[in-house]
Amino acid sequence: MSKVMQGFPPAEADRASLANWRKAPFCSWAFHHVREIIPSADIQNNPADVWELEDDRIDMSGVGLADAMVETDCDAVVILRENKLLHEAYRNGMTPRDPHILMSVSKSLLGLVAGTLVERGELAESDLVTKHVPEVAHTAYAGATIRDLLDMRAGVLFDEDYLATEGPIVDYRFAANWNPVPKDRDAGDLRSFMSVLTKTDGAHGGRFHYVSPNTDLLAWVFERATGMRYADLVSERLWKPLGAEAPGYITVDRIGGARAAGGKCFLARDLARVGMMMANGGKRNGNQVVPAGWIEDILGNGDPQAWKDGDFYETLGQRDMHYRAKWYVQRDAKPLVYGIGIHGQFLFVDPVRKLSVAWFSSQNSPLDSSLFEKTLATIEKIRVSVS
Repeated sequence: MSKVMQGFPPAEADRASLANWRKAPFCSWAFHHVREIIPSADIQNNPADVWELEDDRIDMSGVGLADAMVETDCDAVVILRENKLLHEAYRNGMTPRDPHILMSVSKSLLGLVAGTLVERGELAESDLVTKHVPEVAHTAYAGATIRDLLDMRAGVLFDEDYLATEGPIVDYRFAANWNPVPKDRDAGDLRSFMSVLTKTDGAHGGRFHYVSPNTDLLAWVFERATGMRYADLVSERLWKPLGAEAPGYITVDRIGGARAAGGKCFLARDLARVGMMMANGGKRNGNQVVPAGWIEDILGNGDPQAWKDGDFYETLGQRDMHYRAKWYVQRDAKPLVYGIGIHGQFLFVDPVRKLSVAWFSSQNSPLDSSLFEKTLATIEKIRVSVS
């Protein structure tokens, strides 16, 4: 059994901290205690309006789920189908009441919030980013549209190397409040960090090019377009109308800027509710949460050639896919839609089978293709078993 954060106080070697929270064995505790390490802002639910799930649990032993959870360092799995709770399981000290970090599945939730802004006319997909945030007019974002950032097709020079020890991605972590800052460094904040991204690596609207700061910039755009703090916007447009059973939170930088790209933390059940809402065409109990047309656009649009030419085609197994509004879509007669976060975070949505699977992990490696394939193979078994 792990000794991380055990004892009063824990032994120094067993303490999770800003310096080690994304590494094993510390991550298995830290990923569901993030706000004890990093400052955060609440994302409120409405406790008087909770989406109640009918308990209809079934035996999942036939798909090897328990073994897969161990093999992939999984902390929690929640499976919903047709608004019913089919299965839930927890490991590594996590419980149904513990919010877990989503990492980049956070981006996918921003992609849903975006649909509400477009529907209300608060911004347009064709808007230039600089229309709302003129502060980035001198950067590589000049000329990029909201849609370019939503689909990760902005021509910004940025190497998303999670193992790098220097360079812009390390400065990005300093700015986000995710790494301890050396005494001789000015960490800045997420908004000031955008000013250093001045080099381009191609035309906007080209290949799929994964740049996490794109999503933090979109959160800033959304704040300008609505006059609401991003955490409150997620609450009002998604979490409350979804009927989430518990509040969540998002990590923030030194001036309250939201880490929209990776800092959201929610219950596994509530993340599964998001997937169920998507499988229902954006509805919760008949009430539209995200515009139906926006969900249809995620499923049906997106550029498969941009995907093939892009950053993750090889990493994700050369599948026939596209990326749209922060969601990955396997193009098939029965498509699989998912959000992906480093260290093994997923939300899988099967809109044909009306199935949603929230999957949280604490993997030591940020990206491990073999564990991704193991997870995906287990999801395919689940899809078949409940059909």
